[in-house]
Amino acid sequence: MSKTLTGIAASAGIAIAKAFRYEEPDLTVEKKTDVDVKSEIQTFDAALEKSRAELEDIKTKTMESMGEEHAEIFSAHLLVLRDPEFVDAIRQKVQDDAVNASFALDELTTQFVTMFESMDNEYMRERAADIRDVSKRLLSHLLGKPIVSLAELNEEVIIVGEDLTPSDTAQLNKEFVKGFVTNIGGRTSHSAIMARSLEIPAVVGTKTVTSDTAQHATVIIDGISGTVIIDPSPEELKEYEEKHKQYEEQKKEWAKLKNEPSVSKDGTHVELVANIGTPEDLVGVHDNGAEGVGLYRTEFLYMGRDDFPTEEEQYEAYKKVVESLDGKPVVIRTLDIGGDKELSYLDLPEEMNPFLGFRAIRLCLEMTDMFRTQLRALLRASAFGNLKIMFPMIATLQEFREAKALLEEEKQKLISEGVEVSEELEVGIMVEIPSTAVMAPQFAKEVDFFSIGTNDLIQYTMAADRMNERVSYLYQPYSPAILNLVKMVIDASHKEGKWTGMCGEMAGDEVAIPLLFGLGLDEFSMSATSVLPARSQLLQLTKEEAAQVAEQALTLQTAEEVQDLVEKKFL
Repeated sequence: MSKTLTGIAASAGIAIAKAFRYEEPDLTVEKKTDVDVKSEIQTFDAALEKSRAELEDIKTKTMESMGEEHAEIFSAHLLVLRDPEFVDAIRQKVQDDAVNASFALDELTTQFVTMFESMDNEYMRERAADIRDVSKRLLSHLLGKPIVSLAELNEEVIIVGEDLTPSDTAQLNKEFVKGFVTNIGGRTSHSAIMARSLEIPAVVGTKTVTSDTAQHATVIIDGISGTVIIDPSPEELKEYEEKHKQYEEQKKEWAKLKNEPSVSKDGTHVELVANIGTPEDLVGVHDNGAEGVGLYRTEFLYMGRDDFPTEEEQYEAYKKVVESLDGKPVVIRTLDIGGDKELSYLDLPEEMNPFLGFRAIRLCLEMTDMFRTQLRALLRASAFGNLKIMFPMIATLQEFREAKALLEEEKQKLISEGVEVSEELEVGIMVEIPSTAVMAPQFAKEVDFFSIGTNDLIQYTMAADRMNERVSYLYQPYSPAILNLVKMVIDASHKEGKWTGMCGEMAGDEVAIPLLFGLGLDEFSMSATSVLPARSQLLQLTKEEAAQVAEQALTLQTAEEVQDLVEKKFL
């Protein structure tokens, strides 16, 4: 007899397959006293190094397959392994209590996890999963019990488990993993976000799926409604096979828009372009009919290696992307590293608040040799297509002028060397800092374009670190404060005959799209998989109606009111 569970719809789609029960190894810890403290600490340090190496490897592979945003999850995990409050506390406990390292780790992890799980904020409770993930990896090395690799699955399955950690999800091969369902988790958990990027259905937070599902049982997951059916009846199978067919038909309808222009119901055109992290991401750009690249994050070229990439290495990467787009725009962001994004070969001091620290353009304007190398590579690649250069984290006009002066110096050097450089190269900035948005009328006289980086603009405007779970409720893309800043930037650019794009997550958000369209945004840059649904949504909108709703939204008092307005009108 079938059993139906209800959970949280974490990633859209319908999947039907045999269950693969994902069970973790027994990592039960026994307390041992009067141990050889020095030996235990050495064992712990070795496990720490193994875990770091594994996470660096997973981070690099995730960057290649899923992009920078998902890879940053593992940056956070690596920071836990480098956090003296966590790591030194374990060593101290081993030393003070003369106990085994695995017991000390287990005790301290329990304290941290209990603290997070007791908090009222859902996002914060879900972050306990990150701590467990890091701890589990360490513990498996300390106990000599390897964790099962989901990367080795070679038949079609639906994974059933207590939870999937980010490092579990990063290993999934969607050719075989048709979806997953878990006891715990939420829509904002990292595994849910990664499932959406992989385009595999997921239902989380069912509470009892592991106890209700036998190994190899047939399972249906409906990632649209959050329904899970175990051992479905023939009638249920038939019903969901039809639903699966309908969803695939919807995707085919979206796919028909692949080569269509991005226009509204009344014929207003905007550009729908994609964010990428590596040249390998171009497959998704082409498959999803993006009209260009609105953000090429160049950090990947600098990561997972022992030294800075050469001018030639960078030139080849940039040239490949630009040529592949065959005249379509490619906006390449100069190096945005430092502070929270570490390079092993770049010895930067630790900072109290890396998001407000020595990073991005600030670092580049001081490390000018490194910056000039990148600028030369970009200038050389500009001859092969429609390349645009964008400077990140610009706070003052002086910073922009200094960066542009360096660019101009390198351009003249290349021309004098007989190297071809585009004469129509646009140079713009990311608007991530509120002061820059406020000064947009002045910037607009000097830049060729703006690209609004809402991920940082929101956290800086709301004074809420987006990595800090305690203030995550303040991360509000629909806040009237954010919308008013966005309007200021768009209006300023249009007044000077320039254009404005957006490359933060907000650009692909179905609630935000009508608002941004109504405010006059020219270019929407998003994950490649969001392009076709966004194009479909745009076809239902008219400029006049969207502008009226956007104007009303600017006068509202809360993000919730704005969301309610858009959902009632358009969704």
